[in-house]
Amino acid sequence: MNHRNWIAVASAEHARRGRDNPEGGFMQVGHGKLAPLRRIAAGDRVAYYAPATALGGTDKLQSFVSIGVVHGDEPYEADMGNGFVPWRRDVRYAVAAETPILPLIEQFDFVEDPRRWGYKFRFGLFEINEHDIRLSPMR
Repeated sequence: MNHRNWIAVASAEHARRGRDNPEGGFMQVGHGKLAPLRRIAAGDRVAYYAPATALGGTDKLQSFVSIGVVHGDEPYEADMGNGFVPWRRDVRYAVAAETPILPLIEQFDFVEDPRRWGYKFRFGLFEINEHDIRLSPMR
């Protein structure tokens, strides 16, 4: 089976919450939407990119904050309180250092125009090739 590679986008606080969860790693995308998670399968690799430290933040963190392998068969709902019940996938995160993206921009295949490198990140989740997932020094 061919596994796919993904970049997911979230604030560093949110990505770290999934990475460091004491009950096991998880991922959420698009503020807890189900549809994007249905595209992902067990065995796929996901790297989280954080444009900022906090949701809506302006600090320009612009770093990869986690990388791991998806496991479990299907997305599931998780009650986070206050009526927020997002969809999740389980992820086994690797121990890795957070890595700034800027030194890597010109090496990524998914970046069509280095002057507009941030365009694809607006989608919240997008597929990348094997070359691009291996570029990350986080592996």
